[in-house]
Amino acid sequence: MIPDLGTVALRLLDPETAHGLAIAALKHAPLPRAELDDPILATRIAGLDLPNPVGLAAGLDKNAEALHGLSRLGFGFVECGSVTPLPQPGNPKPRLFRLTEDRAIINRMGFNNAGLEAFAGHLRARPSATVVGANLGANKDSDDRAADYVTGLRRLTGLADYFTVNISSPNTPGLRALQGRDALDDLLGRVAEARTTAAPVFLKIAPDLTAAEIAMIVEAALAHRIDALIVSNTTLDRPDGLRSPDRAEAGGLSGDPLKARALTALRDAAAVAAGRIPLIGVGGIASGQDAWDRIRAGASAIQIYSALIYEGPGLVCRIKRDLIARLRAEGFSSVSDAVGGSR
Repeated sequence: MIPDLGTVALRLLDPETAHGLAIAALKHAPLPRAELDDPILATRIAGLDLPNPVGLAAGLDKNAEALHGLSRLGFGFVECGSVTPLPQPGNPKPRLFRLTEDRAIINRMGFNNAGLEAFAGHLRARPSATVVGANLGANKDSDDRAADYVTGLRRLTGLADYFTVNISSPNTPGLRALQGRDALDDLLGRVAEARTTAAPVFLKIAPDLTAAEIAMIVEAALAHRIDALIVSNTTLDRPDGLRSPDRAEAGGLSGDPLKARALTALRDAAAVAAGRIPLIGVGGIASGQDAWDRIRAGASAIQIYSALIYEGPGLVCRIKRDLIARLRAEGFSSVSDAVGGSR
């Protein structure tokens, strides 16, 4: 599939420069609105009514500043962030690398963002018809990272439609330690106490976990009333066969090489969840077939990001058209009817 011309032009620039220009375009360019969704794509997850199951993963719009443009691209929901209580610059540059030959990205951004106050200000002006999630992170130098998630949840209550507790970024030292049972129980218990509205809270986990570790996280999430799991974040693994010159850069790997690992993690989560908690599939999704594979493996919705860099924003509608065709060809009347058929 030929990518959008603007996407091709942006790929000629330094990755972080291109990212900044993309955000500026989404903020200011008069983008046409995507076609209306076929009712067969309507999806309900954790009490949220989505016009379709194709979401934007966190990382593109870190400060929730481009929501008006993003709302026109056809996403069923948009997740912004990660946002930390205090502004922070992130890791030193360069910290974002295209692996063009591998259709992949390596990033070690380090939760660079303008902080909760700027994020909240942008959410106040958000388009009301778009389901928007806030991906919460912790400041790198925080003495109490669990408290940072509680601070984010409290500050943004009433401004976001859902919240994601992101404990799986590999680019903040020690953050993934929060996926251990004791630390996880402490964090999720404090988050549960801080919840004052019905807005759902999701938990985003890493793909670099064993099946037993994923099973433990699923049970912890259920015990603390987490509403959905996002499976999964970027990987620290470097699969054999990567060809791009920057393949050895430190950071989280996303895009096509993550696909198999993320799908395995989703299947492991689905086997334990057994329908008790919704799952959102993310990682290496670049086509309608990829989206369909996640739905059949147990995902009620999916998210994309890295593939947009290579395929352009038209990918959103291409995935949706493919899902419509597959649902009808296999006799399903809704996305929910198709979830988990291949487990």
